[in-house]
Amino acid sequence: MKYQIYSFEKLEVYQLARQFKVEIKLLSQTFPKEERFELVSQINRSSASIAANLAEGSGRSSNLDQAHFTNMSFSTGLETIDHLNTALDLHYIDEQKYTDMRIKLDAILNKLNALYKYQANNKETLKKKV
Repeated sequence: MKYQIYSFEKLEVYQLARQFKVEIKLLSQTFPKEERFELVSQINRSSASIAANLAEGSGRSSNLDQAHFTNMSFSTGLETIDHLNTALDLHYIDEQKYTDMRIKLDAILNKLNALYKYQANNKETLKKKV
């Protein structure tokens, strides 16, 4: 039996966000144990929400509803930047790792911004196009 691939799973930005979430999860495992219920939890949740909001938004019927969830993905990406800044400030990650993660996150945010503009300005429903 074959499973269905949903439209959001085909989006490059979703695929990048999904990969980024895993990288953040692995990175956060190197943080001190006392951060388990604080920074580790926060950075894992915010990075997971980037992809999750894209998935949830894809089930909405209008482009404006979809754009709203894309905007939420963008916002949680910005939240993730703050958590990365904290990790850098507390010396849980070095400058090179920070730069690597920021470049990946910036690429995701740029794609989310482009998707948001497309969704907000498109009159036709996206479900017919993907």
